[in-house]
Amino acid sequence: MRIKIIFISALMAFPLYFVQAQPSKSNKWSVEKANAWYAQHKWINGANFIPSTAINQLEMWQADTFDPATIDRELGWAEGIGFNTVRVFLHSVAYKEDPEGFKKRINEYLAIADKHHIETIFVFFDACWNTDPKPGKQPVPKPGIHNSGWMQDPGSSLATMKDFTTLKAYVDDIINTFKHDKRILLWDLYNEPGNSSNKSAELLTNVFNWAHMINPDQPLSVGLWDWSLENLNTIQIANSDVITYHCYESPDAHLRIVQLLKANGRPVICTEYMARLRNSTFENTMPTLKKENVGAINWGLVSGKTNTIYAWDTPIPDGSEPKTWFHDVFRKDGTPYKQDEVALIKQLNGK
Repeated sequence: MRIKIIFISALMAFPLYFVQAQPSKSNKWSVEKANAWYAQHKWINGANFIPSTAINQLEMWQADTFDPATIDRELGWAEGIGFNTVRVFLHSVAYKEDPEGFKKRINEYLAIADKHHIETIFVFFDACWNTDPKPGKQPVPKPGIHNSGWMQDPGSSLATMKDFTTLKAYVDDIINTFKHDKRILLWDLYNEPGNSSNKSAELLTNVFNWAHMINPDQPLSVGLWDWSLENLNTIQIANSDVITYHCYESPDAHLRIVQLLKANGRPVICTEYMARLRNSTFENTMPTLKKENVGAINWGLVSGKTNTIYAWDTPIPDGSEPKTWFHDVFRKDGTPYKQDEVALIKQLNGK
């Protein structure tokens, strides 16, 4: 989700002790259980999803701006090309303001996704982008700037947080409420830990412990994203029921990552890929992921207020459309950015 370059030399030095790492809680799924779960699903593929009318997770989930009509329409476009999974970010601030309403909106969202035959990966915490999430009216998009209004969770307060009582109550309530819900594919507990806070390891360890104690029907995971964060990577591998990861690199580097992660013997799902300007495209990556039986969840579905058609490091101040979109598949009216991409996705999904 943030700028990260992975060099081949780093891949060659990938810590092999990941394979032997031991979980902190006994409720981690066995390799056999994880693979049996994976075998029950068709090839998992889809997109990270936020409706085009929301600039961030709070605008998606708060009562005043929750937009089921747009969610329904845009997930319909996802269904039309064969996507069967979306990855969706929750937010603890939205929960804190209105716990019962938040859960009702999750249930309403899940009913819409299920109508479109789409399962959901829910993400709890997030170490990316803006550090000060607040309830209420959210900022307007800054023209031409990628994810100008996206909010971390819990944000800068993590650095001074004395305990995690409030965060634990949030995680416990959401997972306990939905732990038997077949519309949820997987719980992604923490997006890119270590991206902005040196206290990520503490929260990462705790959220795995909380979730493992609940022992939901759905598997737990936290995606690998930066191979230099060896301490965090060890915690993630040791506690994940299935292996998830992010990769915005070229096909050769991406395949090498897949081959190394498969050494764990568990199912592997890529929960972020596809950045056209970095030679990570549907054409050169998605067929390989299907061949390897690796889940493929690209970043972005519909161009909208998140501005993810713009590259991480290349703003366009006047807000004009970039010649090459960085992420996203559809325009706001449902027409594809590139018809040949949509044709390929439909072909891979037998549509």
